[in-house]
Amino acid sequence: MSAEIEHLAWVAVKAGLLYATAIIGLRLGKRRILTELSPFDFVAAVAVGAIVGRIPSASDADYLAGAVTLIAVLFAHALVSRLRRYSSVARLVDQSPRILVARGKILEDGLRRSGLSRADVESLLRQHGVHEVGEVEYLILEEGGKVSVVADSARAARTGADLFADVTGSQTRGAAGAGAVLP
Repeated sequence: MSAEIEHLAWVAVKAGLLYATAIIGLRLGKRRILTELSPFDFVAAVAVGAIVGRIPSASDADYLAGAVTLIAVLFAHALVSRLRRYSSVARLVDQSPRILVARGKILEDGLRRSGLSRADVESLLRQHGVHEVGEVEYLILEEGGKVSVVADSARAARTGADLFADVTGSQTRGAAGAGAVLP
């Protein structure tokens, strides 16, 4: 029984040490892993989670092996982050921003390339306080998955259907910050 308790205590110690190692490694790096999950950020976050989650309970791996693995993943992530400054590397690692709406019209090619539907775009616009697609000069799907909405107040006066109509059943308009860049 004593050996089992000793083993479980070592598992707990390894878990705590790896958790601390991950925090220190993430703290020393840029905050990209935690804020903007591009594909390479996502891979790093999953790898860190897998290492921190597996190593403590693995009887065939000690803390040092886990720490070296964790540091190697964090180092590789930091290296790729720095190499992204070069356009050839950035093209391999990052997705370029995509225009989903231009001058009040939904761009089907942008939707197809982004894997989004018209309903997805309408939902994104509603979340940004936009009532009609025609109010939008540009809707851009940014590299990290966020969207930028640039409204056009002149275009809003000449537009069609209210984006809230299918949700509220009415054709009423609210006050949107026309002409402003919406968050």
